[in-house]
Amino acid sequence: MRGVDCFTPYYDEADKRANLDPLLSAPGFELAEVDLAVADLHPVLDSIDVVFHQAAQPGVRLSWSDGFGHYVRNNVVVTQRLLEAVRSHPVNRMVFASSSSVYGNAAAYPTAEDALPRPHSPYGVTKLASEHLCGLYAANWGVPTVSLRYFTVYGPRQRPDMATHRLIEATMGGPPFPLYGDGSQVRDFTYVGDIVAANLTAATADVAPGAVANVAGGSSCTLAHLVGLVGELAGCEVPLERRPAQAGDVGRTGGSIDRARELLGWEPHVDLRTGVARQVEWHRRRRGSR
Repeated sequence: MRGVDCFTPYYDEADKRANLDPLLSAPGFELAEVDLAVADLHPVLDSIDVVFHQAAQPGVRLSWSDGFGHYVRNNVVVTQRLLEAVRSHPVNRMVFASSSSVYGNAAAYPTAEDALPRPHSPYGVTKLASEHLCGLYAANWGVPTVSLRYFTVYGPRQRPDMATHRLIEATMGGPPFPLYGDGSQVRDFTYVGDIVAANLTAATADVAPGAVANVAGGSSCTLAHLVGLVGELAGCEVPLERRPAQAGDVGRTGGSIDRARELLGWEPHVDLRTGVARQVEWHRRRRGSR
């Protein structure tokens, strides 16, 4: 098993390496510190049967203005180069981490995969472009891609810029949580363990190249509800810093998982309360080990 990362400075490299620590001591794991945008990718793919393409520049708010070039490079260019490498170095499956951001403000909820994508941010545009590249290489070259559209992933080891992480840290002495807008925005939260299960299933499922499926947790709620839930589970009120609504943030997300059930035999198993409780406990252990 080979992990690949170039440790971009989107957030603290120390946090990324801390998340890697359990893997570094695992038998058969090796870490390749490689920039997929410029490196020769054939050695990276040597002896690899399945590619889980998680590499990306994440986040909506920084994808505007001067930040857009980073998103094109690390999302679109990297995906195209990886697909080219896989085309000449065949693998059994390439599972691409797409995003619910491709839908934007959808016309109906829960949103199915055949809905017309209308990204509401430059980040969503780059994820949709990457997903289309996966479909093009599947259609023209038979590259065995599967694109999974993640809906708001949360849980232990979550990125520090994401809402659940920041909410929990705010209850433990961290900065107040920046609440953009009035908290009425709805998200379909998906526990990280369910995301992992979907990826592993997609790696071996009998599906046609270029398949696309939502991976949604079925735990839709408002941000205000999440604030209250975190406060309840952490045992104290979340300190808030109210800010104006941000460009690119959609009002609601929610995904139909009928296709994931049919093609992958997958469905989520961890409800929001259980998942957030697990993440609160991870934050406590993390702070206790420092």
